Amino acid sequence: MSMKHQFNNVFQGKRVLVTGHTGFKGSWLSLWLSELGAEVYGYALDAPTTPSLFEEADVLSVLVGHEIGDVRDKGRLKAYVQKVRPEIVFHMAAQPLVRLSYVEPAETFETNVMGTVNLLEAVRSTPSVRVCQVITSDKCYENREWVYAYRENDPMGGYDPYSNSKGCSELVVSSYRQSFFHPERISEHGVSLSSVRAGNVIGGGDWALDRIIPDCIRALENDEPVNIRNPHAIRPWQHVLEPLSGYLWLAAKQYIEPEPHAEGWNFGPGSIGNVPVSDIAEMVVKAWGSGSYACENLDADKVHEARFLKLDITKAKDILKWQPVNSVDDAIRMTVKWYLNRSLDAENLQAETIEQIKLYSEKAAQAGVFWAMNKDEL
Repeated sequence: MSMKHQFNNVFQGKRVLVTGHTGFKGSWLSLWLSELGAEVYGYALDAPTTPSLFEEADVLSVLVGHEIGDVRDKGRLKAYVQKVRPEIVFHMAAQPLVRLSYVEPAETFETNVMGTVNLLEAVRSTPSVRVCQVITSDKCYENREWVYAYRENDPMGGYDPYSNSKGCSELVVSSYRQSFFHPERISEHGVSLSSVRAGNVIGGGDWALDRIIPDCIRALENDEPVNIRNPHAIRPWQHVLEPLSGYLWLAAKQYIEPEPHAEGWNFGPGSIGNVPVSDIAEMVVKAWGSGSYACENLDADKVHEARFLKLDITKAKDILKWQPVNSVDDAIRMTVKWYLNRSLDAENLQAETIEQIKLYSEKAAQAGVFWAMNKDEL
């Protein structure tokens, strides 16, 4: 099945820049964009983990351009954006870990806040850019640990340095949108600027520390019990392809109708995806076919992490006609299947990853989801 018809063919032949392309989500996005016919360029630090999806799936082979650089380096980032002359920009480069932000708070703020400023300054100086999308996090909201799901117009905040830095990044985007990229003046500046927030993303190829799926896989591969820190913490879990489909569909809509889509958007799993960490560990063990899990001594770890967080995706569903395709069970099965296939055929992980994108796209098309369908099917 060809994927080039997806997203109204917007990405076919377009120059697209992905910052953070060596990371987990950036690698999946880069492969998908390549399959959509885009000319994909990347700017990021070296792959952040060993192993990494970027290296194991040979993402470099699908890129037209690849620059190893730090988003804190304003001059280098600006020079690369001007060299590439992208039409569409996805800004994913970030320090993405809550617990690491307690160890490196200054670096977290420098990367996540000033890195966003530097990227937007680069966009300001590059006339080719028509769409800019800044990827933040569901943790950007001021989390009051309540049962209600957070909407796009809820206050920004964040207890820990990581979450707070993402709230700050959202405020930066809002300021630049009002000051330099106002939707009502797109005819003057030409840029549709949005921000997107997703839930706890899972999928094959994630090897980051202090994340439940990589922690599970490392333990199961070593025939050890899975230790979980916060078994009762509730998160909005979703397979990586779910928010990526939302990002791509929003970017396509921004390209076609730039003014009304230059806003903040949530892409979460819906209410059925809000489950405790312990349930995720149990589902992973079941999909793996063996193993067990247990809770760590929580008193030994005093680092604060939010225990309750949900996203309201009504806006994306009503306006973009976007919706999740997978259940949490589906997401876990896809994820574990990727890791099991890796152990069997590590030489073909790019093909395995692209195959999962194709299967997900087919499932979306069968469900009648707009982004996956041909124009004449709408």
